[in-house]
Amino acid sequence: MTRKIKVKTQEEFEDRAKNFDLQIAEACIEGILNNLHTKKRHIHIIELTIEEDSTIFDITCDRKDFLDALEKNLIIMEKWEQYEKCVEIVEAIKFLKNK
Repeated sequence: MTRKIKVKTQEEFEDRAKNFDLQIAEACIEGILNNLHTKKRHIHIIELTIEEDSTIFDITCDRKDFLDALEKNLIIMEKWEQYEKCVEIVEAIKFLKNK
């Protein structure tokens, strides 16, 4: 299931992403973990609604970027002390490296 995020402006979303937003990181991780075994090249991660101009963006992740995305989001989960999720991420990273 795709996570839906609403923000007032595009700048707000960009600031949240730059500042290690937990909700964005969780959406990314959830999308990747739920699709580790899929053959689809691109997976849908976030449906982003920008209230300012009623724009909706679909944010996806390319399968070839799964490993990099997980490694970056592992740092965010450690920062937020989400250690149970960190274990899942580490297992997924091992799986992807051994493919």
